[in-house]
Amino acid sequence: MGASKTRTESETRTEVESESESETESETETEAGTASPLHEFAMAFTSSPRGARLARRLVSHRLDAWGHPYGSRVNDTLTLITAELTANAVRHGHVAGRDFRVRLTQGAAGLRVEVTDTRTERVPVLSDREPPGDAESGRGLLIVAGLATRWAVAPRAGAPGKTVWAELHLT
Repeated sequence: MGASKTRTESETRTEVESESESETESETETEAGTASPLHEFAMAFTSSPRGARLARRLVSHRLDAWGHPYGSRVNDTLTLITAELTANAVRHGHVAGRDFRVRLTQGAAGLRVEVTDTRTERVPVLSDREPPGDAESGRGLLIVAGLATRWAVAPRAGAPGKTVWAELHLT
């Protein structure tokens, strides 16, 4: 592929489903037990609203395949968390020509979704105040904090950017 050729979304996506991943930006141990995942899904997406929609749909599909059916509490909750994190990656973490990455893991005690972007200087912070009632944005992290068992932001290992992750316990 030449430097001047524009990559299509299908060319930039890479799917990985395996027991482990050689390069991980996760903590070594998690409360959800996803350090040695039973299931794993990871893919890169174009940093666009279309990429965020595709990520949300594929996470929901993968959860269904892992035994958390469409419409179940687990599927709906983690799909909504993914939607908020990917929308934030597109809106606040966008760097021209760079993709964002989603990683979904299921461990013995729960599930974890990670969204990694390449923008280092825009670290998300949960505000103590709710946005005004007529505001069209500003609630994403409030939703994530309310739905997830726990969540945090970590610097991206070995490259610029950050990973925002959220866990949902199954027990």
